[in-house]
Amino acid sequence: MKTIAANGLTFMTDSKGQGSHFLFITGTGGDLRNENSPLRSPLIDQFEVLTYDQRGMGQSEKPDHPYTMRDYAEDAVAILDAYGWDDVFLAGYSFGGMVAQEIAIGWPERVKRLALLATSAGGQGGNSYPLETLIDLPDEERARRVAEIADLTFTPQWQAENPEAAKQRIEDALAAQSQFADEPNAKMGARRQLAARMGHNTYDRLDRITCPTLVISGTHDGLAPMDAQKAMASAISDCQFEVVHGSHAMVWESSEVVFERLIRFMQE
Repeated sequence: MKTIAANGLTFMTDSKGQGSHFLFITGTGGDLRNENSPLRSPLIDQFEVLTYDQRGMGQSEKPDHPYTMRDYAEDAVAILDAYGWDDVFLAGYSFGGMVAQEIAIGWPERVKRLALLATSAGGQGGNSYPLETLIDLPDEERARRVAEIADLTFTPQWQAENPEAAKQRIEDALAAQSQFADEPNAKMGARRQLAARMGHNTYDRLDRITCPTLVISGTHDGLAPMDAQKAMASAISDCQFEVVHGSHAMVWESSEVVFERLIRFMQE
């Protein structure tokens, strides 16, 4: 891992692999210390992959003032500048896909090809689920609600019919939710990120995305509804829309399929 000064802040970054430059921007609460990482995927066999903790997250700086989606995009571009990367293959997952849209719109010369995974455009195109409405729920209730929304098959009926499996999933969600949560300013940073997410709306600007684009949606993702992802894809001129089996976490649940498709798309 390497600390980078960019856009007036310090960011924890990491890169692995060899080949063409590939920037992967992770989702809400993303942290380089998490087990699920593009740096532990087949991408690093084909590309030099860069990822980082976004402002307010992980080991990056957490300034206590409002963040905007433009801020997040400027952060990413400044990190590319610090690495000396002129243009990249770009993938964004969930919240990272929202940031990736802003980059492709505002800095089209920096993006060779774009992949948007389990994300949405907001506005008239449709929004992802408003996670900020859940942040003050008791920990276990919040973990259960997020699990139910992220995976539409995790219904109350399924939980009643599979009590032990449901209990384990909630325990796993609680553990993930509480990981690193007691670090300085972690809760504040999480709130700031969710507040920025509320203002996400690129739908009326998607026609400015000029690079070839791939949108991948999970079959039972309730956080980024499929209709919203279809609307986003339809508003981008050169865009392919595909569906894979899985929930909001389909990138990791169906990782072999998703990463194989990403590699093939970027190399077309």
